[in-house]
Amino acid sequence: MPRARRLMLVGNPTMKGLFMKVAFASSDNQCVDEHFGQAERFCVWDISTATAAFSGLIQLQQTPADEADRIESRCAALQDCALVYVAQIGGPAAARLVAKRIHPIKSKDNEKIESIVEKLQQVLRDNPPPWLRKAMLKAERPAVV
Repeated sequence: MPRARRLMLVGNPTMKGLFMKVAFASSDNQCVDEHFGQAERFCVWDISTATAAFSGLIQLQQTPADEADRIESRCAALQDCALVYVAQIGGPAAARLVAKRIHPIKSKDNEKIESIVEKLQQVLRDNPPPWLRKAMLKAERPAVV
């Protein structure tokens, strides 16, 4: 089974209260530019209504040849995240993420991560849709397997 290497900041002092982990499929850590099934790394941010901070990087060590295994390894690596932004994603991969309570979101072409974070915070401050409110509470409930 392929492994994911996690490079995470320990004890982020800026994040207090309710926040969620959001992953971004990115080849350069600046823009969302990777297909979910082909991404070799995901940037992870901690995001709340007031603050946002880079939390770490998930690097996939090896890619299995079998598509189902490749999807499952990515889902397992992203298990702590509530949302994952990608350039593209196939139907089976999106369904597998949703089943694990990780919401996939297609991003515009090469959209900057910082721009996405600002827009997401604005939605969280205003009136987030019910599915996004539930995503914010993900860390407080066990996932359905």
